[in-house]
This record gives sequence, structure tokens and C-alpha cells, in this order.
Amino acid sequence: MVSQRQHISSGSPFEPTIGFSRAVRVGPRVLVSGTGPVWPDGSCPDDAGAQARRCFEIIAAALAEGGASLADVVRTRMFLTDAGDVDAVSAVHGELFGAVRPAATMVIVAGLVVPAWRVEIEAEAMLDQVS
Repeated sequence: MVSQRQHISSGSPFEPTIGFSRAVRVGPRVLVSGTGPVWPDGSCPDDAGAQARRCFEIIAAALAEGGASLADVVRTRMFLTDAGDVDAVSAVHGELFGAVRPAATMVIVAGLVVPAWRVEIEAEAMLDQVS
């Protein structure tokens, strides 16, 4: 039996050309793609903590569209371009997930698609019931 997919779009012009969705819900799982710290006008904050906060705002909106919330997150993956940003990004993650405590990975990478991005974040949520 194949579960029905719900594709959640961000409206990014790259979704159809790259072939991805901001998030996908399959059954009780909501998987959010790598999320950069962009504002609707395409800009992003300079500060790594502010970038992480913006990523999580976008993630929260995608989760909500899939029927989930940050409280349902069971896994996060954070990609940073500078090890010096670990504390700032960790502080935001801890603020949002201190009580949830998902499995989490933080990796230092050589770069991200947009050079101004210091962080990109993925999330996976699991709902208690299929609705």
C-alpha cells in the first residue's frame, strides 16, 4: 500500500527546475527540505543565529501546512559553513527544541548554494496519528 503524498511548496522558482518540494507529507511523516535563511525579497540576515531563526520560521510554516509543528520534530540536520557559528545556531536550536529534544546533527561544510548563507537546516516531524 502506498501512502498519498502531500507536496508543500514554498513558491521557490527552483522547485520545478530542480524537482523538489519545500516539504512532503507521507502518512504521519513530514519531511522538510534543506532550508536557507531567506526573506521573501531574497535577502538574508548576516548573523548566524538570526539565519538559524529564519530557517526555523520557514520550517515551522512548512510543517504547519503539513499538519505538524515544531513540537512534532524528531530530527534536525544543520549545515554550517563556519565552526565559529556553532554556539549561535545551537542557542536557537536549544530555545526551540529544549523540551522536544529531537535527534540532531550539526555538520561543518565547505559552502552552501548561496554564499551569504551561513546555515541551512532540514527537519523531519512525526505525527502521532495519520489525519
